[in-house]
Amino acid sequence: MSFSLGGLMLNESLLIAQAYCSGETWARARGRLLTRSVSSLPKLASQTRVLREVYDRIGHLSDTERNYFLEEADRAEQQAMLWLAVCRTYSFVHEFAIEVLSERYQSWRLDLGYEVFDRFLAEKSETDPNVAVLTSSTCAKLRQVLFRILREAGLRNAEGRIQPIWLSGRMKRLIEESNPRDLRIFLGNGG
Repeated sequence: MSFSLGGLMLNESLLIAQAYCSGETWARARGRLLTRSVSSLPKLASQTRVLREVYDRIGHLSDTERNYFLEEADRAEQQAMLWLAVCRTYSFVHEFAIEVLSERYQSWRLDLGYEVFDRFLAEKSETDPNVAVLTSSTCAKLRQVLFRILREAGLRNAEGRIQPIWLSGRMKRLIEESNPRDLRIFLGNGG
C-alpha cells in the first residue's frame, strides 16, 4: 500500500524513466538517482521513498512502453501510461479500476465520491487481512492519494465524475502486446 505516497508523479517519472536501467537493483539505482536531484523534497528519507516508489512503478512498464512514454507519448498519454504502471504495481488499485471504475462507467453511474471508495475498502477488508488491519488514518490517506491519482490521470474530473481516457491506436497496440487485459483499466478502450 505504498501508493499512499504522492500522486501520479509525472515529472519525477519522466526523469526516472530516462535514468531507468532494466534489471538494476534498487540499491544501485538509489545513489545514482539521488545525485540527479529527481525529487524536490528537502529530506533525504522523503526523496528516497519517492524515488523508490516511482522507480518501482516505471519497472512495471516494458522497455517498449517506457520508450513510448519518453519519446512519443503526449502529456495525456504519459499520464495514461503512469496510470497503467500504478495499476500494475498495486493490485488494490487495479481491482478498484476494474471493480469500481469500470463497473460504474459501464452502468452510467459516473459519480465517484469518497463513499464509493470507503465501501470498496470495507468489502476488501472482509476478505483481505492486510486491508482489515489498516488504521482509519491510513485508509483516509489511501483514499486521498488514490483520488489524486485518478484526477491527475484524467479519470475523475473536478466535479467528481468518472471520465474515460482515450488511447491512441499506437498506445493501445503497445498495451495489447504486453497484456490485452490491461485495457480494462482504460474506460472506453476495451474495458
